[in-house]
Amino acid sequence: MTEKNLHSTALTSTQLPSAEDLLQVLAKKLQPLLQKNTALVGIHSGGVWLLERLLVLLKDDINTNEIEHGTLDVSFYRDDYAQRGLKAENRPSQITFDVENKHIILIDDVFYTGRTTRAAMNELFDYGRPASISLATLVSRGGRELPVAPQVIAAEIPLDASQHLQLTKLANGNLALELTPKHNSART
Repeated sequence: MTEKNLHSTALTSTQLPSAEDLLQVLAKKLQPLLQKNTALVGIHSGGVWLLERLLVLLKDDINTNEIEHGTLDVSFYRDDYAQRGLKAENRPSQITFDVENKHIILIDDVFYTGRTTRAAMNELFDYGRPASISLATLVSRGGRELPVAPQVIAAEIPLDASQHLQLTKLANGNLALELTPKHNSART
């Protein structure tokens, strides 16, 4: 098989890395960033699942540095809201701490175009003016359309535009990555 054919071969779900293993990598990369005046904010839904698990994995550092946390549902802040509409699983954002001058680390599952991150930043600024905003993602899949990129990445998995990568939460609470053919929905 030539190198060109190797790269054009479609990735299958069985070839995806373990989301649980990637979560451990993400936790290790985030640990040195957990300083005083830092807050973690998960983006619904996959980013919130990751946040919940990171709060347990990084419990000692979070307690020592008094790290606050919250969640965002950026649905109303997306530039494609008119096309996507309101999803049945929308949840209210919960930012119960003062965002002003705080170092915010956004947590999301899969980074693609940057539009979800842009929407999250827009919503955060409605709460105040953070000192800084960083993005931590489980997977960066390529396809960026905006001048936004994650600073902390557990894995880079280049995917074809026809593929959709999603984090799922299994019945036992474990996380898994699922690869499916892309539907004609807006990119995130």
